[in-house]
Amino acid sequence: MQIVSQLLFFAALAAAVYFFSRRAAGIRRNILLGRDTDLSDQPARRLNNLLLLAFGQKKMFRNPLVAVLHFFVYAGFVIINLEILEIIIDGLAGTHRIFAPYLGPVYNVLIGCFEILAVLVAVSCAIFLVRRNVLKIKRFLSRDLDGWPRSDANYILITEIVLMLLFLTMNTADGVLQTRHAPHYPDTGSFWVTGMFQPLFEGFSTPTLVGIERAAWWLHILGILAFLNYLPWSKHLHIILAFPNAYFARLEPKGKMENLPAIQQEVLYAMQPELAPTDAAAEVPKFGAKDVHDLTWKNLLDAFACTECGRCSAACPATQTGKALSPRLIMMKTRDRAEAAGRGETDKTLLHDYITVEELRACTSCGACVEECPVSIHPLDIIYQMRRQLVMEESNAPQEWTLMFSNIENNMAPWKSSPDERDAWIHA
Repeated sequence: MQIVSQLLFFAALAAAVYFFSRRAAGIRRNILLGRDTDLSDQPARRLNNLLLLAFGQKKMFRNPLVAVLHFFVYAGFVIINLEILEIIIDGLAGTHRIFAPYLGPVYNVLIGCFEILAVLVAVSCAIFLVRRNVLKIKRFLSRDLDGWPRSDANYILITEIVLMLLFLTMNTADGVLQTRHAPHYPDTGSFWVTGMFQPLFEGFSTPTLVGIERAAWWLHILGILAFLNYLPWSKHLHIILAFPNAYFARLEPKGKMENLPAIQQEVLYAMQPELAPTDAAAEVPKFGAKDVHDLTWKNLLDAFACTECGRCSAACPATQTGKALSPRLIMMKTRDRAEAAGRGETDKTLLHDYITVEELRACTSCGACVEECPVSIHPLDIIYQMRRQLVMEESNAPQEWTLMFSNIENNMAPWKSSPDERDAWIHA
């Protein structure tokens, strides 16, 4: 019977790792659809961003209560899952609490800390469920989240609560079995949290307790393996991608616009045609971005790292005044298009088919979305690149912009007046 259990565990673990690896490879492929860009400069500053923004969740603490609850979920879930190492070894080797004899009293302290964190995770997730579904915070009611995105968040929170309760149930039954000196249940001492609930299980027979403990153990590890494979398909992929995204974040001031050398070069050629290359094979530059292949891999990493929290859209003046633009939706649509492009879909493009001209023109370029994002996502950069595509490649600009461009070209200023007329006005 034991060997069958070990084989089943190995099969479940191998399947989970295989499918997770396939999905991870697919996400990597989709991110690398973007253009290459070198973000290896200033490693010290990048490491600082990683520590403060990803590990320390610095931006989250603008709202201390929510930040603390989020930190409990993030830190608790990560730390508790360190116990998975022991569970995996036990499952493969047919042992039970294999680290207990080696760690001695320290083992009980570790499990006690894990139990406290499990309670904090479960309570925090319950509060987040109430915020989303009872208090109905405005940014969670947005039509951006209609359908799967809204359900996805609830599924994750419920799953985390269930996993924590299974962990606590497993320990409670285990603790009672230890007091009865049941075979394969080494005495580690009473656990800090579940030890208080052991009297509730005292009325069960030993075989029943073994069944409860084994059922909770199996459901806990199978739930974690299932969660591992659900994670890359959900918005909670940010649990993993927030770290590289923080490290590779832009280091320039948030409001700085990239002045493309290719554009400067074309302007120079227009003013001094004799400098333009005459080689027929010379590459014709492309301005802006029409599809995900024209964006950089960092833009696509931003899209996959998006938490869909909506802080960007809540701060966006265009969104809040009823315009078509939602920075959160820009990132979600970019991710959806990258997924489709990764599958080989070629009959659509990010611009026009996923993101409309109306959305792009509604942006005021204020940078509030960039400032608010807790994981250093830059929706504005994607918007800028698609706007360049519209104006410079498709000659698609509002009439007011076209008039301004014409004035700049002819009068070297946005106004109709010629330079001589402006000089006369100044000296009048």
